[in-house]
Amino acid sequence: MGEKYETIAKELYKWNQDHLLKFWDELTEDNRDSLLNCLEHSVDCASLDEAFRRAMATATSAKEDLNELLQPIAKELLLSVADASETELNDLRRIGLEQVREGKVGVILLAGGQGTRLGSTAPKGTFNVGLPSGKSLFQMQAERIRKLQQLAGGSGCIRWYIMTSEHTHTETLEYFRANRYFGLPEEQVRLFRQRSVPCVDFEGRILLDEKWKVATAPDGNGGIYRALKDEGILDELEREGVLYLHAHSVDNILIKVADPVFIGYCVRKQADCGVKVIEKVHPDEAVGVVCEVKGKYQVVEYSELSSETANRRNPADGKLTFNAGNICNHFFTAEFLRRIAETMMPLHVAKKKIPFVDTATGERCKPSTPNGIKMEKFIFDVFPLAERFVALEGRREEEFSALKNADSAGIDCPSSVRGDISRLHRQWLISAGATEVTEATVDGKVVIDCEISPLLSYAGEGLEPVAAGQSFRCPVHLIGAGEQQLT
Repeated sequence: MGEKYETIAKELYKWNQDHLLKFWDELTEDNRDSLLNCLEHSVDCASLDEAFRRAMATATSAKEDLNELLQPIAKELLLSVADASETELNDLRRIGLEQVREGKVGVILLAGGQGTRLGSTAPKGTFNVGLPSGKSLFQMQAERIRKLQQLAGGSGCIRWYIMTSEHTHTETLEYFRANRYFGLPEEQVRLFRQRSVPCVDFEGRILLDEKWKVATAPDGNGGIYRALKDEGILDELEREGVLYLHAHSVDNILIKVADPVFIGYCVRKQADCGVKVIEKVHPDEAVGVVCEVKGKYQVVEYSELSSETANRRNPADGKLTFNAGNICNHFFTAEFLRRIAETMMPLHVAKKKIPFVDTATGERCKPSTPNGIKMEKFIFDVFPLAERFVALEGRREEEFSALKNADSAGIDCPSSVRGDISRLHRQWLISAGATEVTEATVDGKVVIDCEISPLLSYAGEGLEPVAAGQSFRCPVHLIGAGEQQLT
C-alpha cells in the first residue's frame, strides 16, 4: 500500500490508534491522500498521548481549595478608571498615543471561533448585530485602529495580528480581501492560525469526524503563545519594532482596540503582563476573577469560589472583595511573549458532544451526551509567569459587552450588545453638548439605535462640532469623513 501508509500504520498500532485506518479500503484515492496527510502532519501520537495523560491527571486530581489562599489584587498594582483623575488618565493616554505614534504597539485579535451559538458557521468576527450601519465586529475594530492612528499622529501604524483557526482561516481571509481590509493597508494585517488538536474519547482514542478525517478542535485561546512562535510572528514583531501587544477576543463589541490608557498604564508601570478587568457586581456572575494566590496572580473561575468567598465584601465600601472580573483583555510585552513561547501550558479538559464515526458500524453519530474531550489551553494561564503584573479596571458600560448567544438567550446576544453600544453612544452625544437624544418606539417597544462611527470618534472625543446644541431622534447614525451613509 506504500511506504508512507506502512510507516503511519505501524505508528498508529504502537499507540493503539490503528482504528483510524479501519475504513481504508472504502476510501477514494483523494480521501486516502487527505487522511494520510492529516495523520502525517497533524497527528503526533506520542505527544497526544502525553497531553491526554497530563490533562486527565489534572482533571481528576483533587484540586487545592483556593478559598483560604485568595487575596485581591494589591492596590499598588490596580488602577480603577472610575477613581483616577482626568489629569492622570490624560497622562496615561498621552503615553499610550506616543507608543502608537512610534509604531511600538500591535494588536492580537483572538478570532478562531465560529458563531455557532448565534446560528452561524461563519467566523464570529463577520457577524452583523443589526446596527444602523450594518457593520460587522471586524469592521468596527478595524475602524477603531484607523481612528486611533489618526489621533496619535505621525507615521506609526498599529500592526494587527488576527489569530484564526482551521475552521475560520480561509473564510476570514476572503472576508478581509473582499472588503479591502476595511481601509487598512493589506501589509498591516496579518492572519495566522492557531493549532488544532485531535478530539479523543475518554480512553484517549482519537475520534474520526468522517471515515477519512480526524475530528479536531482549536487548542483554546491559550494556543496563542505557541502559534505566535510557530507562525513567525515573534520574529516579525522584532523586525517591525513592536514592543507592546494588546490581546483581546473578537466578541466584545465595546472593545477599545489598543486602548492608549491601558497601554500607557502598563508602560508607565513597566509591566511585562497586564490585564484589564471590570468590576464584578453580582456574586453569582459567571466570570472568573483575577486574584493573588501564593504571591502570584491568576484567574480563579467562578465555579472555584465558595459561596462565602464570592459574597465577601469590603467593610469600607461594600464592594465585593473579589470583584476583578476577567474579560479576556490583556497586555503583553513582545519580550514576555518570546520568553514564555516554549512554556508547557496547563491543559484543561472540556467534555463535549463530538460527532464521530462509529468504527464498529461505520455510521456517523451525533451524540446527545458528552462522548469525548477537547484539550484546551487558556490565555490567562501565563499570569503566574509574569515578573511585573498589573491590572486596570475599566467601566463596564464603556468597555465590555460580549456577543455569545442568539437573541433567544436574552443576554450576551445581538439585541443586548446593540443596546449597550447605542446607550454608550447616546451618552457620548449628551456629554458633547446634545440637548436631547430622543428614543423611538417601534411596535410598542422603545428603541435607542444610536451609532457613532469609529471613524468619527474612538471613545467619545471630538463630537462637540456635530453634537453641541443639537437635538437627535433615533435611529441616529453619525459617520466619519469620507464614509458613505447607508440608505
